[in-house]
Amino acid sequence: MSLYAIGDLHLSFSTEKPMDVFGGKWDNYVEKLVEGFSILNNEDLCVICGDVSWSMNLEEALEDFNFIDSLPGRKIILKGNHDYWWNTVTKIYNFFRDNGISTIDILHNNCWFYGDTAICGTRGWFFEENMQDPHDRKILNRELIRLEASLKAAGDRAKRCFFHYPPRYRDYVCHEIIDLMKQYDVKSCHFGHIHGPGHHFAVEGIIEGIEYSLVSADYIDFKPVKVIE
Repeated sequence: MSLYAIGDLHLSFSTEKPMDVFGGKWDNYVEKLVEGFSILNNEDLCVICGDVSWSMNLEEALEDFNFIDSLPGRKIILKGNHDYWWNTVTKIYNFFRDNGISTIDILHNNCWFYGDTAICGTRGWFFEENMQDPHDRKILNRELIRLEASLKAAGDRAKRCFFHYPPRYRDYVCHEIIDLMKQYDVKSCHFGHIHGPGHHFAVEGIIEGIEYSLVSADYIDFKPVKVIE
């Protein structure tokens, strides 16, 4: 049994936003995802770091969820900036139950466990673009509350964080999120959101005791990255 991570599937089985239109790495990306997930078995666990589906509501996203459900392993998904289908956790789980989706769980104000490791996280937020915007500050504060709730739920277990937005990018540092990770002794941080030329500016490696890793699907060739055995 192993723990994996990947982000930004951008599925669009019921919408007119196939990522193939961007060409390059995104050509035949659904087939690449099937091949990439073939390294997993049904006992493995994969965290999907947001931007799961282009759909605007749960009903429209059903085919996308059916596709994810058909892939090997258990999956835990968190919200990305394009997941407009997102709803309350209760409504999402009711939708999954009513449609026979059995291998997907939600990371939102909670944590999950993989052996002695706690899987924590939230969407995060890019706040550097307008530091004075009270709307951005409100969103970031909400994400900090969700992150701390997730970290507290982990108790004394070793903690690994998963975000959609990177806490570090180019010269940007989200000190509030990083300070929380340090406070709760987080070991690693996996994130998505960054695509194309932006890959060159992703911050990876061990910084102040936390290992940072970009797992956007197009960056890792649509093959989930193994986090731990």
